[in-house]
Amino acid sequence: MPKKGKKTQRNLSDEEQLLLFQQKMLAEEEMIKKKERLLSQFLKDKLAKEEHNSALNLNKINTQWRMVLREVKTRALRKDIEILSQTFERVVDCKDNVIKSLAKDLSEAEEQYAQALRSHLHSVDQLLALQRCRLNLLEESYNMELETLTKEFETERKTIIDQHEKEIRYLQDVFMAMEQNYIDSEYEGKLEFQSMWDDLKNKNLEEKHFLRLQLENVVEDLWRKFQDALKNYTDATEDRKVAFETLRVKDEKSSKEIEVQMKKIQRLQDSISIVKGKIMVHSRESEEQNQYIRDDKELILVQLRKLKAQRTQAREISQENLVKLTLESNAAIKALRKIVDKGEKILKLAEICRKFETEEEKVLPFYSPTLTPEEQEEIEEIQPEDLTEELAKVIADYIGMENFWKRYNKVKLEQLSLQHRHAELLEINGKLREMLKQYLDGISVSDEVLSQLNPLFIVNHRSNLTQPLSTPATQPGDKKPPTTYNIIEAAHVISHIL
Repeated sequence: MPKKGKKTQRNLSDEEQLLLFQQKMLAEEEMIKKKERLLSQFLKDKLAKEEHNSALNLNKINTQWRMVLREVKTRALRKDIEILSQTFERVVDCKDNVIKSLAKDLSEAEEQYAQALRSHLHSVDQLLALQRCRLNLLEESYNMELETLTKEFETERKTIIDQHEKEIRYLQDVFMAMEQNYIDSEYEGKLEFQSMWDDLKNKNLEEKHFLRLQLENVVEDLWRKFQDALKNYTDATEDRKVAFETLRVKDEKSSKEIEVQMKKIQRLQDSISIVKGKIMVHSRESEEQNQYIRDDKELILVQLRKLKAQRTQAREISQENLVKLTLESNAAIKALRKIVDKGEKILKLAEICRKFETEEEKVLPFYSPTLTPEEQEEIEEIQPEDLTEELAKVIADYIGMENFWKRYNKVKLEQLSLQHRHAELLEINGKLREMLKQYLDGISVSDEVLSQLNPLFIVNHRSNLTQPLSTPATQPGDKKPPTTYNIIEAAHVISHIL
């Protein structure tokens, strides 16, 4: 018995060893798997940490790089801003210069426009005055023609009324005569009509009786022919009756087929009504869409009309501006032509005057000023307030005309001196004429001459001329009385001397 127990223990121990070995193997495998899992988890954590650190470091590097790039970009932008500011200042200076030049041109254009407007208004006033004169003349001529026409109308009206009354009286007489003739002719026509009507009535009765007899014979012949034709028709239509029966049977069959077809047609009509309903719905929708489109079209047309009106208005304004520009340009051209003509006339006159110049004027055409420096300073002190910029510009523009004005002033002074000399010569000529008249009166002897003052009429060594009375002292503002001259003939004096 004990030997058997030992064997069982050995057997159990082997099995247990196997089980233990298997358990150890399983435990080792589990430990290996656990270590692998722990290792893989550790590696994953380490990889995640590395990725996190790499991302953080990359962000730091990017931020540092961005800061460096920002600094570089700011430097470049500052340089660009400095360059742009310089260019902008240069452009602003150019624009300022352009604005100043445009303002100057605008002021010059305004001055030219004001001058053209003044000339235009002056011409318009002249045209209005001319038009008023023309209207007054036309009104006077119209009134004169109206008076003549009214007079002619009245005379013509009177003649027409008289003639009308005469014609009315004549027509009344003619109407009475024609009415009497019409009554006579009407009575004769009625009598003739009555006689003709009786004759026609008798003829119609005779013809009616004759035609009745003839038609009765014709109707009898036609009845006989109709009976014969009916008999022939009944004999000839026996075969057609048989055919009619067959056709009636066919007609019944075809009527049944027609009923079937009518049912199909009814179905088709129902489907057609459904389709028509759909078409109506679609047509309503399309009508609404068309209405919207029409409204849009109307709005577009309204906008188009507005744009056309604006275009026409702009075209009219441009046309008016063009007309104004053409009128002003024509006026300017006319004014310039007048100036050119005036300049040509001045040049022609200068050429003509050049022929009459003396040698001194040809050598020294411009006289030197005769004013002393002290007199020049006194004139400058007497001058009014300081000149304005515009007046200074005008004076600067006319500096080139200084020599011309010198020559013009010289000629004007010579003209005034010649006029003064001419007046003196006229006065001397008048005195000489008066002396000649007195001499002639002294030579001729007549009652008229003797009744007047005569220097040659001397009695007792006295002339009949009134001696000038002693005049009181003249005041500085009073006019001097005209001086009288006693004239004695030289032959008379010599005869006494010899």
